[in-house]
Amino acid sequence: MSDLQQKIERVVAILTETVRDYAPVTFANSLGAEDMVLTDIIDRYQLNVDIFSLDTGRLPQETYDLMQTVRKRYKTPLRIYFPNVKQVETYVAENGVNGFYESIDLRKACCHIRKVEPLRRALQGKHAWVTGIRQDQGSTRVGLRVSSFDVGNHMQKVNPLLEWSNAEVWQYLKYYEVPYNKLHDKFYPSIGCAPCTRAITPGEDIRSGRWWWEASESKECGLHTGKVIPLK
Repeated sequence: MSDLQQKIERVVAILTETVRDYAPVTFANSLGAEDMVLTDIIDRYQLNVDIFSLDTGRLPQETYDLMQTVRKRYKTPLRIYFPNVKQVETYVAENGVNGFYESIDLRKACCHIRKVEPLRRALQGKHAWVTGIRQDQGSTRVGLRVSSFDVGNHMQKVNPLLEWSNAEVWQYLKYYEVPYNKLHDKFYPSIGCAPCTRAITPGEDIRSGRWWWEASESKECGLHTGKVIPLK
């Protein structure tokens, strides 16, 4: 536990410094395993970081169940943001309710409406946002920094768990008995919208169950694809 405790203390230090230098700070909680670690740390150490989640309208029931559990367990409120209903209606009218399967452009357009636009509203008035990104989650996340300037969102972006392993994430969850999405027990390591997420088989990439019909280099929803400038 000593090695993990050192990593926990490092996360607390990163978040404390972020609040000191960039307040107000918010945490984008996808309710995945990594984000439940950060939720627990923020609440446990009473860090001045607020927490929000994006309800795309297409989440699995297990994610909604966890959302309710988080609300009951933690003192730190979980704010929920929804997509613009008119944009959703227009997209469905033009492309069908499952039009995102037809092309990468249509899938990314759906992600923009259901995730990117609500994220921008959630980040309004903030100077920094926190994510649960880890660098070993896929090729699109290699080379990231713990803290960098997010040009697209005009604020600092902080990834406190960047250097954590999947095993360390689960060690924390088990040790502190942190609630997590029950789909993880059914071989869903990365969970997004229900139509765009499937279970994986042993040996597959951790994010292979996300948008599995696409090539790996396109597997981002737009939340984490903006240009960033690392700190010197």
